[in-house]
Amino acid sequence: VQLQASGGGLVQAGGSLRLSCAASGRTVSRYAMGWFRQALGKEKEFVAGISGSGGNMYYADSVEGRFTVSRDNAKNTVYLQMNTLKPEDTAVYYCAARRYSDSRRDSSAYAYWGQGTQVTVSS
Repeated sequence: VQLQASGGGLVQAGGSLRLSCAASGRTVSRYAMGWFRQALGKEKEFVAGISGSGGNMYYADSVEGRFTVSRDNAKNTVYLQMNTLKPEDTAVYYCAARRYSDSRRDSSAYAYWGQGTQVTVSS
């Protein structure tokens, strides 16, 4: 499975971005997907996850109510809609897939990773 993340960029605080993660090589409709981020000098952290069916979503406390994860299995694509962005959201964002339908917050549970897309939020 190859994952390609896109949609990052520079935005002012309070603005919005939508990240996309396109999967290829295999249908990932049964795979749980996750979004993680890594800020400069910090460890990679869980942001959001979605089950294979799309029926269950999970969020880090820091993004709950501002970010929304969704998926379009027909397009083999997962999205992360990010609203009310804050400077502390600045990081490289990664999408990941795991071979099971239930999403996890632990990055070690994911076998496939995209290359990351930079999100920079200015104050």
